[in-house]
Amino acid sequence: MSWPCWRTSDVLTTIAFAGSHIDRADHIRNDPAALDALKTWQARLLRMDGLDPVLTPDNTLDWGSLADAAPDSELVFLGLDGPGPEVRGCFAEVRTSYPSGSPHAGPASWNAMAVLEAGELAAYGGARSLVGWHARHRFCAVCGSRTELAKGGWQRTCTNADCKAEHFPRVDPVTIMTVECDGKLLLGRQPRFPAGRYSALAGFVEPGETIEEAVVREVFEEAGVCARDVEYVISQPWPFPSSLMIGCHAFADDPAIVMDETEMEDVRWFTRDEVFEALEAVEQGEQGRAFGAPPRTAVAHALIRSWVERG
Repeated sequence: MSWPCWRTSDVLTTIAFAGSHIDRADHIRNDPAALDALKTWQARLLRMDGLDPVLTPDNTLDWGSLADAAPDSELVFLGLDGPGPEVRGCFAEVRTSYPSGSPHAGPASWNAMAVLEAGELAAYGGARSLVGWHARHRFCAVCGSRTELAKGGWQRTCTNADCKAEHFPRVDPVTIMTVECDGKLLLGRQPRFPAGRYSALAGFVEPGETIEEAVVREVFEEAGVCARDVEYVISQPWPFPSSLMIGCHAFADDPAIVMDETEMEDVRWFTRDEVFEALEAVEQGEQGRAFGAPPRTAVAHALIRSWVERG
C-alpha cells in the first residue's frame, strides 16, 4: 500500500486521510455556470452508505454517476479528478435524512483505512466530513430557518430574507500529545479503547486558547501532570465527525500522576524499550507485552514512533 510520507523529526511516517488525488478547484465553487457544466454523464458520484464508504470488490471507492443520486438530494462538489482533457467533476450527495449514530469510526471506516489507497481514503474522508456537516446544519443557527446549499456545497445560506446568514463547513481542532519525563513516555487509555490499547492523550482546543495552552491544560486535566515546552510535530484530518488532530510533544519535570477517572481508565509512563517493542508488535498485527500501540494509520502512532526514533 502506498501512503503519503513526510519526514518529521527524522521519522518517516504515514498519515491516513491525507493526500487526496482530488483537486478542490475553489475557483469553480463560486461559478454556477462552471459547476453546471461539470454535471454531465462523465461526472462521478461517490457512493456512500449513510456516511460510510462503499467499496468495490477490488477494494477501491465505488463511484457512480449523478443519475444514481436521489431526486431530493443536494449535490456537493468535491473537486476535479483526471488528467488534462479527461478531467471530471466529483460529487457527493446529501440526503434528506441520516440515521443517528456514533461520531466515531465504525467497522466500514476501519476497513477502508486498512485497504484503500491513500488518495482514495483521503477523498472519502473529505467527503464524509463535508456531507456530515451538511446533514447537521439544515437549519440556521441564528434564526432557526431552513438553510440551502451554496457555493457547490461549501456554504449553506439561511433562506429567511431577514437573516440570510452564511454558514461554512467547520473543522474542530484537537490537540493530541505525547509527554516525556526522565526517559519515559506518558500514555493513557479510555474505556472505549480495545483491550490493552494505550495511546497519546488528546482533547479539543477550547475558545480563547492557543494550541500550546490546550496541550498543557489537557495533560493536566487528564493526568495531573504539568507539561512544558510544547512542540508541534504533525497533523492529521480525522473525519469522525470533522476534526484536525494537531500532534504535539511536550516535556514534564514531575512524573506524579493524578488521573481523571471520569474520562480515563488508566494513565501511566512507559520506558523507551516498552514503547519500541509495542510499535514493533503492532507492525506484525500483534500487541506488545507492555501495551498495545495505536495502528500505524493513526497520528498517535506517528507521535509515539517519532519519540522513539529521536532517541
